[in-house]
Amino acid sequence: MIEPSRPQRLPQPTVEESRVAGLIFMTGTFFGMGLMVFFMQVWGSGDDEDIEHYRSVRDLVLQTYVGETNEQELLESALRGMLEELDDYSRYYVEDEVDAVNQDTTGQTIGIGVIMRYNPDPTVLFPVAGSPAEKAGLRVGDKILSLDEELIEGLSQEELSTLIRGPEGSRLAMTVEGRDGVQRDLAVDRHQLLVPSVRRRRMLDEERGIGYFALVSFSNESLREFDEAIEALKAEGMQGLIIDLRGNPGGVLSAAVEMAGRFIPDGVLTSTEGRGIPEIEYARKGEAHYLGMPLTLLIDQNSASASEVFAGAVQDYRVGVLVGMPSYGKGVVQTISRYMQRRAIAKLTTSYYYTPAHRNLQRSRDDSHAFGLSPDIEVDVSLEESDEVLRYVHSYEPPAAAMADLRAWQAVDSSLELNLDPPADSQLETALRLFAGELPGDPSTE
Repeated sequence: MIEPSRPQRLPQPTVEESRVAGLIFMTGTFFGMGLMVFFMQVWGSGDDEDIEHYRSVRDLVLQTYVGETNEQELLESALRGMLEELDDYSRYYVEDEVDAVNQDTTGQTIGIGVIMRYNPDPTVLFPVAGSPAEKAGLRVGDKILSLDEELIEGLSQEELSTLIRGPEGSRLAMTVEGRDGVQRDLAVDRHQLLVPSVRRRRMLDEERGIGYFALVSFSNESLREFDEAIEALKAEGMQGLIIDLRGNPGGVLSAAVEMAGRFIPDGVLTSTEGRGIPEIEYARKGEAHYLGMPLTLLIDQNSASASEVFAGAVQDYRVGVLVGMPSYGKGVVQTISRYMQRRAIAKLTTSYYYTPAHRNLQRSRDDSHAFGLSPDIEVDVSLEESDEVLRYVHSYEPPAAAMADLRAWQAVDSSLELNLDPPADSQLETALRLFAGELPGDPSTE
């Protein structure tokens, strides 16, 4: 299942850069003891004084704590505490959280391909075009009554999502009630689905040939989506491009670097510097497929991490114009390490990244120094406008075949949030004016 995106303002970004999977061996004090216990449980015990101290405290809790707990919960708490005390981005994820991390990184999920709403009842907004849900006959407005012959009344959204997903290739039996009140029994096969990074692709100005799409994350699939979107717009006559990075919290670093390399033929695209030898990513001339294309990037206070890598390279080489608000300011890179025996993931901050001009954008915890990217043209907007724009930009585009039904449904149910039409958008309008040769703030263009 694919659920509607709900971007937040000024997030602690949850989609992080991933470079090398592997085991990270660390020693430390206090919270570091938890990870050492994990290694001891996997490879054998020893006489380490720190490990013995952890065991003593753990046993004290197990024997005398007034509440309920167990060894596994205490171990996971120690591991979480060790990483989370380091900075705002290092995390330890346990089994029920690993799927979400994998989805963010791979850009893939297992499901039936349906956009849902859950209040007041679990209801299909629309099936994704070409999805198993569409092929099985799910329709706009279908209310879900049962899954695999079990009534769903009283189940939470999380419980329903778990029931709908399931293993790849398995079949889900559903009973639904259409907007006409007729009940139907359906069988839907679950398959691997793309969670699209590119949303809302369209031509904004056909006369001038201005194309647009929103890029809402960076996954392993994003570069392919990026290229496909640009080629599709070029086929429609695109001469200039607006890429919307507003609300994009980041993701896979290599995807952002390769996208920047589509517009920059040579030179440094980014460097990452940690304890070891700095790693420098260079542009490759043969990959600059869109060199010379007029380009504008929209950024805001929610554009972070890999978004800033991409936008920072574009700005430093002056191959495009940044419009909007200052970006979030996340200048660190996380390495993902997987522990298969426990089905767990450790995500650890291992380096800082720098723009081609060697700017580090990382904000301090107390915001005591400059951070993030400053747009070339700043356009401040109200909270209301920003929220409305982000809801639209990050939501899924309904298939054309569903639009008539969605509009008819919306006409009789004012509580629906279908995001069928683009809202007023001052920042996007400013970008369009640039392509028309108008400079914001110039009285002659007002």
